[in-house]
Amino acid sequence: MSLFGTDGVRGVANVSLTSDLALKLGRATGLWLQKHNGKGIVICRDTRKSGSMLAAALSSGFCSVGIDVATLGIAPTPAASYIVRSNDFDLAAVISASHNPPRDNGIKFFDKNGRKLSEKQEKEVENIFEEVEYFPTENIGVIERKESLLKDYLEWLRGFLKNDSKSLKIVVDAANGGASYLVQELFSKSDMDVRFYGCEPDGENINVNCGATSPETIRRLTVEEGADIGIAFDGDADRCIFCDERGNLINGDRFMGIWAVHQKNKNRLEPPIVVGTVMSNTAFENALKSYNIQFIRTPVGDRNVSQKMEELQAKIGGEQSGHIIFGDFVPTGDGFFTALQMISILQETKLPASKLPPLYDNMPQILVNVRVEDRNWESKPRIVRIVENAKEELSSCGRIVLRASGTQPVIRVMVEAKDINLRDSITKQIVDALISECKGCVASSTDLTNSLGE
Repeated sequence: MSLFGTDGVRGVANVSLTSDLALKLGRATGLWLQKHNGKGIVICRDTRKSGSMLAAALSSGFCSVGIDVATLGIAPTPAASYIVRSNDFDLAAVISASHNPPRDNGIKFFDKNGRKLSEKQEKEVENIFEEVEYFPTENIGVIERKESLLKDYLEWLRGFLKNDSKSLKIVVDAANGGASYLVQELFSKSDMDVRFYGCEPDGENINVNCGATSPETIRRLTVEEGADIGIAFDGDADRCIFCDERGNLINGDRFMGIWAVHQKNKNRLEPPIVVGTVMSNTAFENALKSYNIQFIRTPVGDRNVSQKMEELQAKIGGEQSGHIIFGDFVPTGDGFFTALQMISILQETKLPASKLPPLYDNMPQILVNVRVEDRNWESKPRIVRIVENAKEELSSCGRIVLRASGTQPVIRVMVEAKDINLRDSITKQIVDALISECKGCVASSTDLTNSLGE
């Protein structure tokens, strides 16, 4: 049985991700933790209606095998990562489906260093989940409220928040998610003019027409408010995207370029490497090259990026979607920290966001998500043949990335080409073959050329 996808356990709450599953997962993970001499965990959730139910069940599972639980309540994912690595906890658990719609939810774990569990560690938990039977014991853990720990995270963040003679005007969209409360506290002592939106969660409006998954909202708000920068978080705030003063999106790739060039100009980028994924636009890679910065690609997933960064000792890496990791500061995506880094660059350079280098035009790039019954496209000879022929047709003029999603029942088709007509023609061939061979239907199509990415 495979429980974990690319970002923890995901599913429709109370349908595929039930309280029974959460209870059993807590118990299995608790037993796994005991094998590694772990005793206590910290847990938080985003604002979904199902969050309290799943958090209660997961916590009960941990307690039933003698693991103590400290709960933060509603908080962003990066707060849990910071608190577990800064305190005497052995594991952090986050109840969130990140950018997914409100009916979904998820469970993901971070080790004592604040990193997501490795695939090997998740497999060990899965094996216990499958094999273990529950035997009553007098060894019972306790659940304690520890919202006060969030103050430590806020104070750490405030150390990177500088006041400036030129007070910036900022628009923040918190997606009615995990950032809704904490982000307002973060800026409460700042002299900047910050306007907040998407900070009124009701359990069912997370990511609905707001946040990083609805970038048109932050684009509109930034222009309407006459702001210097717009910041939009996703549901659990482990990522964010930006909008410049003209209403143009700054996705994760563009931000990494801005940060890397700024650091290199200050002689602070050593080694001169940026780590991204196969989804990153080729124009971005070429722009970095013009500044003598090397770009390294990994498979999709911030865990893959983090592993490669550690191997290369890189200072920054991430994804188009705004998952950014800073090697010297945060071991996983932290939308709050990313936002403060952008603000700092604007303050130091005195440039408008639209003028921050590197400036480049993306190569035409499209993403189509095909909802399918069978995601194993590599077992279909016709699809494999069409993809191989398409790659030959593109040759050195573009790229194709075809992969099964690790969080949803879809196959993602990304095609990039210098010629937009060729791009769209090849995309149609592949999508038509997937619909025919994998019993699917087109769920959505996004032109990634000037968007936030996946």
